[in-house]
Amino acid sequence: MASEDVKTSESAVSTIVNFAEEAKLAREGVKAPGPALLSICKSLVAGGVAGGVSRTAVAPLERLKILLQVQNPHSIKYNGTIQGLKYIWRTEGLRGMFKGNGTNCARIVPNSAVKFFSYEEASNFLHADDAQLTPLLRLGAGACAGIIAMSATYPMDMVRGRLTVQTDKSPRQYRGIAHALSTVLKEEGPRALYKGWLPSVIGVIPYVGLNFSVYESLKDWLLKTNPFGLVEDNELGVTTRLACGAAAGTVGQTVAYPLDVIRRRMQMVGWKDAASVVTGDGRSKAPREYSGMVDAFRKTVRHEGFGALYKGLVPNSVKVVPSIAIAFVTYEMVKDVLGVEMRISD
Repeated sequence: MASEDVKTSESAVSTIVNFAEEAKLAREGVKAPGPALLSICKSLVAGGVAGGVSRTAVAPLERLKILLQVQNPHSIKYNGTIQGLKYIWRTEGLRGMFKGNGTNCARIVPNSAVKFFSYEEASNFLHADDAQLTPLLRLGAGACAGIIAMSATYPMDMVRGRLTVQTDKSPRQYRGIAHALSTVLKEEGPRALYKGWLPSVIGVIPYVGLNFSVYESLKDWLLKTNPFGLVEDNELGVTTRLACGAAAGTVGQTVAYPLDVIRRRMQMVGWKDAASVVTGDGRSKAPREYSGMVDAFRKTVRHEGFGALYKGLVPNSVKVVPSIAIAFVTYEMVKDVLGVEMRISD
């Protein structure tokens, strides 16, 4: 997994270096060949780098969140953020902390690239002039971007969830992305790759929509009011932008979190060797079956209580705060380095 992360990082750096000359020309006002295509490529690279950097920074918390979401309520191994991280470190070491991150980055890099680019295109479509978008239009643009990006990369998310959940004691071992994809296709059929897609679509609307809307609206408000002297030379500092991103991520994930739990549980349906459902005496127990999203909600609340819809919320909150903040700021910084005309809160 570590080698995959290194390859992803090297690829991103290589692409940035290749764009260096075009970026210099852009900053000097010299028109480079194929400006539209270059701008698209640079925007996609910026979004991909932002996603990879932000997700790798919080990989241990991402894995713990998924383990908390799907663990057997009758055989609790993870009781909270600190205890859960210590347990993973003690039983699986450093590799366990970052298990599934290679697959996660393979999904999040294109997902983030498509998401940011789709947001910019949706923003252009929703208003014809150069006036700033209203918070509601930003919400709509973010929702469209989230749906497009999530749908395009959903099979990778499904596979990533299973790779993240499995441990060294799992009866079934997926050896990697390709093996997991082929195994799921062979044993469960192509529809299995989109298990939990509906709650994901519903959840991505408030989550991504609020992320963009809150982030941009906060930046606009700060630029206009300049409280505490935060604005210098008509720009916000990195720390202030990180705070805006953290607020945006917190609002979005709190609203959409129950749907994320249901999506993750539906993804485990059909996987009889899931490590998360191994009982205390070592026997494997098949995960609870759900006929659909509503049935998953009903059974989860009935058997485990309403609080089960927020399992893993604490590590997810700790993860989302820096993750979303880093993603937004990294995206803006990489676009600035590449000389691309800014769109987010320009």
